[in-house]
Amino acid sequence: MATSIDLSGKSAIVTGSGRGIGRATALALAHAGASVVVNDLDGDAVEEVVATISEAGGKAAPAVHAIGSSEAAQACVETALSAFGRLDIMVTNAGNLRDRVLWNTGDEDFDSVIETHLRGTFTCARAAARHFREAGGGGRLILVSSLAGQRGNFGQTAYSAAKAGIAAMTRTWSMELAKTRVTVNAILPNALTRMTSTIPALQGYAEAAERGEPLPDNLRASFGIGTAEDVAPLAVFLASDRSSTITGQCIGIGGDRLSLWSHPQEKQVALCKGGWSADEIAERWASDFAGLEESVGITMDGL
Repeated sequence: MATSIDLSGKSAIVTGSGRGIGRATALALAHAGASVVVNDLDGDAVEEVVATISEAGGKAAPAVHAIGSSEAAQACVETALSAFGRLDIMVTNAGNLRDRVLWNTGDEDFDSVIETHLRGTFTCARAAARHFREAGGGGRLILVSSLAGQRGNFGQTAYSAAKAGIAAMTRTWSMELAKTRVTVNAILPNALTRMTSTIPALQGYAEAAERGEPLPDNLRASFGIGTAEDVAPLAVFLASDRSSTITGQCIGIGGDRLSLWSHPQEKQVALCKGGWSADEIAERWASDFAGLEESVGITMDGL
């Protein structure tokens, strides 16, 4: 966790920080000097993280809430203001999984994931943005998206939809908040956590990482998969003054790999005066578009 970045005097909220990437992020921000509101729906996990930060000489406050509602978001902001007198950084990390293929995805599965990931990001970011605008000192919104939100992923209907929505909100909010000196960026983490340990190809690696064993070089570099602690430094950087000119970006990190993702844009264009018929589309597709179609999915070939 060694860093020359100094976040002393700043206050951060990290949602879903009882375990995994959220916990690692809360600890890393505190190590850099920030005061941290530790949020999770598991009160015991929250108390453990708060105690760990406090024992290391940092400042932390608990906020035990299930993220999603406006009330939970506002309660986290109020905790930061009452405990530390300010709020500078909001990290919207809270999430859950209800992995199912489309035809097996129930309404409750879909709604649960959208509530926590997408609505939770919206409500927490909105609460923070309202405070940032009123306080007038700028701020940082650090959202957590996913590779699945960029590429899609088999069996992750709700999760992919939520994470793609977060990427879109990142771009929109970066424009809306630019005049108030609030930057908005999304992290696309790739780490072995409790949420990924159920993936058969990763289960053995997750168990090895939990035992403290080093991960293979090809996993860390070629596939960009590491631990939660590998992800946290990006949040520290994005929370700092050194990232003040970076906004509206989706940035991947995992293992040894750091990546800047492109935004969707037109790849190939054709014109037909007066508009297109289905037959004309078929003919021009064969001549102008065939072979240019984009690939989909997160590949793990070779694991």
